[in-house]
Amino acid sequence: MRDAFGRPLGRTRRLFAVLLMMSCPAMLNVLEIPPAELFSLLAAIGFAAGLNLYATVAVLGLLARFGHLPLPPGLILLAGWPVIAASTALFVIEFFADKVPAFDLIWNALHTFIRVPVAGLLAYQATRQLSPEHQLLATLLGAAVALIAHSGKTAARAAVTPSPEPLSNITLSLGEDVVAIGLTWLATRHPYLAGTLAAIFVVIIVMLTRWVILAMRALFRGAERELAG
Repeated sequence: MRDAFGRPLGRTRRLFAVLLMMSCPAMLNVLEIPPAELFSLLAAIGFAAGLNLYATVAVLGLLARFGHLPLPPGLILLAGWPVIAASTALFVIEFFADKVPAFDLIWNALHTFIRVPVAGLLAYQATRQLSPEHQLLATLLGAAVALIAHSGKTAARAAVTPSPEPLSNITLSLGEDVVAIGLTWLATRHPYLAGTLAAIFVVIIVMLTRWVILAMRALFRGAERELAG
């Protein structure tokens, strides 16, 4: 029995894989998923987490809980009701907090230090069956894509926040929620398509890097002003 990169599984991992196959045959597919498909899935999940981490975790947990998604061993915790309840509650809080002009600057500035590392952690836990070097690569991929998505999100938000009417801010936030949830679901059904879409979004954001950097600086300056004033 071999992992996604053709490396033989150790005795303990082989035994664990057999137990998984006996208890849930679909679960073994996660251990044998082709590398390209695996990294496409991770890229899509990373991008979704960069937009809305709590929605991403909640969707993954609910899909797994109701038998629509076999999670790898490292992410089984997501299917537990405590994690589902916590991520759903936080998503509801973010749903409203992210649509309040000015306050959303503080919210997104703080979440720079939450979305990116947690996205990396999700990728790390999802690839525990791989070799250490491939697991590290997957972790870096998840964190990097999440950082790019988060940066693009906050740049766009900083651009529309000064607008006196709240509609543009609310519309943008709703769009981000839809993309995060939709991309997460799509990644579990059509990883290649979801990964391709995530790659397209990443390319667009990277092409606008200078604007993103300037907007990120403006975001933190705005957050500092809101906290000070």
